[in-house]
Amino acid sequence: MTIDQPYPRRWAMLPAVLSASFMTLFDFNVVNVAAPSLQHDLHAGQAALQMVVGGYAFTYAAGMVIGGRLGDQVGHRRMFLIGITTFALASLLCGIAQTPGQLIAARLLQGLTGAMMVPQVLALITSVFPAAERPKAMSWFGVTLALGSVAGQILGGVLVQADLFGLGWRVIFLLNVPISVVAVLAAARLLPRYLATDRRHRFDVLGAIGIASSLGLVLVPLILGREQGWPAWGFVLMVLAIPVFCATLWWERRHAEPVLDVQLFRSRAFTAGLPANAAFMGYFGSYFLVLTLVWQDGLHLSALQAGLAFLPMGVVFALVSVLGRSVVARMGARAVTLGSLIVALGLIVMIVELHVLRGDVTVAWLVPATAIAGLGSGVS
Repeated sequence: MTIDQPYPRRWAMLPAVLSASFMTLFDFNVVNVAAPSLQHDLHAGQAALQMVVGGYAFTYAAGMVIGGRLGDQVGHRRMFLIGITTFALASLLCGIAQTPGQLIAARLLQGLTGAMMVPQVLALITSVFPAAERPKAMSWFGVTLALGSVAGQILGGVLVQADLFGLGWRVIFLLNVPISVVAVLAAARLLPRYLATDRRHRFDVLGAIGIASSLGLVLVPLILGREQGWPAWGFVLMVLAIPVFCATLWWERRHAEPVLDVQLFRSRAFTAGLPANAAFMGYFGSYFLVLTLVWQDGLHLSALQAGLAFLPMGVVFALVSVLGRSVVARMGARAVTLGSLIVALGLIVMIVELHVLRGDVTVAWLVPATAIAGLGSGVS
């Protein structure tokens, strides 16, 4: 076997690595449905609840670039196995947490370990699939993202309501452990060993610290500020993020092998796509959390009912991801614009319904709007 030949077990390998992408997105969204239950069980305040959700997103985002760089250095196969093993450990710690502080710490670790394995997924797909097969493999990657995002809402509600073994919300985290064990065994057997990387790279420690610090200086005050009455220290930290980020960029421009390649910003496609992607993910992440709270706290649905209310959106999202691949390929970048406009239409419909119906709004009124948003999200 040479690196120029297609890897014969590439299609068998694909489900093993896609399981990592599924779990990381599942765990990001499943907490939304379980939020009221764990908040009551652990006596967690709003700030703690936001840290449980936002802390995972913070370490996941901060670690993605670092995880990708480590994969280049130590090998994507090895980094994937390390990431998924530690993700299982972090999930176990989440499941046995007894206090809000313990759960927050475990969620921070869970996000970081997720960031260690997910960048390897795209790297492995790119490396082992020939150009002719890569679009099909990437379409399954898109399906996995769709299913992971929506399954967190639907399956999360089912699991919390079922109260398996009396574990309540804890089962949503403990479920990752057996899945990870199976994924580790499959990956150890199926992932190619010939993708060795050049180990002469130097890891950009200061760049990694600078990127994580810049994000933390903004996100921590935003998460904790409202409950604490927006103290002065929060604004000081957010202002401090600007010189820290500028200093990080200065360092990255001069480092031979930076964590963040600032040359990317010279690409028009990259500079245009980055804010568009950030805006879409900002909508996508907050939409699920806010809508879950509307279902449960506003309309007084159970966790199961709230999860099932997302089912139409999930079905549409998944179908578009699978069946719309050829259409999206022909449209190119215009698909993002079209998808975003459809999402906006769904949100406008929901806003009008909430404004007009107010206290008389029901799930039956809101579900069509969520399905429209799911259609647009799938296209985007």
